[in-house]
Amino acid sequence: MKYDYDIVVIGGGSAGLTASKTARGFGKKVALIEKTDRLGGECTWTGCIPSKTLIKTAAVAWQSRHADRYGLKINKEVDTSGVMRHVRETIQRDYQSHTPEKVENDGIDVLFGDVQFIDAQSLDLNGKKIAFKKGIITTGSAPFVPPIEGLDSVSYLTNETVFNLEQLPKSMIILGGGAIGCEMASALNRLGVTITIIEMNDRILSKEDEEVVALLSEIMQKEGVQIKVSTKATKVEQLGAEIAVHAGETVFKAELLLIAVGRVPNIEGLNLEKIGIQVTKKNIVVDSALRTAVKNIYAAGDAVGPYLFSHYAWYQGMIAARNACIPFFKAKTFYDPAAWATFTAPELGSMGLTEKAAREKHGSINVIRKPYVELDRAITDQATEGLAKYIMDKKGRLVGAHILGARAGELLAELQCLAQDKKRFSDLSSVVHVYPTYSELNWHAAKKAYVEQLKRSWWVQLARKLFITS
Repeated sequence: MKYDYDIVVIGGGSAGLTASKTARGFGKKVALIEKTDRLGGECTWTGCIPSKTLIKTAAVAWQSRHADRYGLKINKEVDTSGVMRHVRETIQRDYQSHTPEKVENDGIDVLFGDVQFIDAQSLDLNGKKIAFKKGIITTGSAPFVPPIEGLDSVSYLTNETVFNLEQLPKSMIILGGGAIGCEMASALNRLGVTITIIEMNDRILSKEDEEVVALLSEIMQKEGVQIKVSTKATKVEQLGAEIAVHAGETVFKAELLLIAVGRVPNIEGLNLEKIGIQVTKKNIVVDSALRTAVKNIYAAGDAVGPYLFSHYAWYQGMIAARNACIPFFKAKTFYDPAAWATFTAPELGSMGLTEKAAREKHGSINVIRKPYVELDRAITDQATEGLAKYIMDKKGRLVGAHILGARAGELLAELQCLAQDKKRFSDLSSVVHVYPTYSELNWHAAKKAYVEQLKRSWWVQLARKLFITS
């Protein structure tokens, strides 16, 4: 059979861009197909880039209003009329690094339009048949919209539409206390929007470590975010200029409503099941090498999971492309320890097992806590609200870390290296960290782990008995 392409990648987001460039790096003839009229996917247009831009803007606004904490006296009036324009301008600047022209300069054909599989080695793109040797599906995910009475009769927002706002509203209800909901709540609240989070579970960020989430909830509420947990929305209606969300006998009202209750894979219309690819409501089913049930087709990114983050989309895109190009030596995905950050104020970095999960898996564990208030750099930055928490198994190996505070996401990298190599946390104590930095949190905690390890050592206990007298 004559193929038009060695590799066809369907979906031009984080995973798709990585997969196509990796495959091209192996010398393959590659086509990258995108349904919309632009590359970049959710990360560029409706996720990472706009949300982190908004979060930074919110931090600047908050510090301006609280300049007296730094010994400054300035006009505390903050005009937010240009915020959303700034967000969109930043998106455009980021997009310049992966325009179709830039991708095509790398030798990749960029095609746009609706696509569906004809069979395992051909697809239909806008009525044109394209034959391929290997395929990689990277179609991403979309917001899940729950079946709530009246929701279809109001103009609600999702992360796909909220950044199109011209002006910030006076008030907003956010349905969902996951990462997206909490990040948007934290940022918009600091920009002067009255925020109410409605969450079905008994706490926000239900997959995170319970102790650090409790502290984050306290901080967010102290700043003005209303958090309503164990609360289920049953009905939505428009009441004049406001949207009303009914939760049992309680009615919450706000100018706008943001839906942030989860994600679903973008797989509709691809004819996946027709050609034998297995799917569930949550993902495309793949093996550890990211191959689907159809042996020449792989999948990566949000459409696969289990972690819906850009860094795992990049990782999976690379693995899928490598395996498609070098089938005789399969690379397997490895997620232990998984790590991510939620960019609330302060941000929350998470790696590996929570304390509860660690106790269930390992039984005996050791937990070391280092509050930010004990860190010199945090004191100089007026950023003392936070807690770093390190979880070790009985051998002293790091199995989890949960850090709430400034630079939390950056603090995880060296901890990932330790955990991935199954090193003892105390080993980090021999690596001198620059002073004064936030990374010292890890160092100080590791030194504490080292001292505790010495106290438990049989030879230290023997030496104390032999040489240390009262």
